[in-house]
Amino acid sequence: MRITKDPQERKQEILETAMRLFQEKGYEKTSISDIAKAIGVAQGLCYRYFPSKEVLFDEVVDQYATMQVQALSATVKKDMTLKQILEGLPATVETDDDAYYQLFHGVENPKFHDQLSLKVCEKLVPVVTKLLETAQANGEIHIDDIEAAAYFCVYGQLGILLGNSADAEEQGKRLRTFLLYALRL
Repeated sequence: MRITKDPQERKQEILETAMRLFQEKGYEKTSISDIAKAIGVAQGLCYRYFPSKEVLFDEVVDQYATMQVQALSATVKKDMTLKQILEGLPATVETDDDAYYQLFHGVENPKFHDQLSLKVCEKLVPVVTKLLETAQANGEIHIDDIEAAAYFCVYGQLGILLGNSADAEEQGKRLRTFLLYALRL
């Protein structure tokens, strides 16, 4: 018997199943056919939503990056100064008990983590730009090129975050200290 689902619900089911299988079997050993079988649908249905496994994986990365940016953004309250935001910035918003974390932080998937990091940065730039614009309007900072500062604040962290020289807490402390210094807060 055929089960009809809302297109968004079906798409999410495919994404979640793919992510689980990528984590369990590895990306290379998981096919669209495997994903379809795990859901109990025809392979063509998966292709209707995602023309290739690569496109599907890119959507998994995008979805997880969006979740991380939303979690970070949730730590910011309207009445906070930029200094308060930076001082209260969590070292990480991830927890190691979910499947997304397992997929993107597994030692066998360093390229996945790097890809995720770049996607998170891409999504964070507009958020940081707005925070810097607000801080500038409130007289907290004086920066001639807000856009360049936002890109630097976001992408400039990658060397520390992707390095294995410190745990997440120490990385967060180093980043907060540097950003407070660089922005003269």
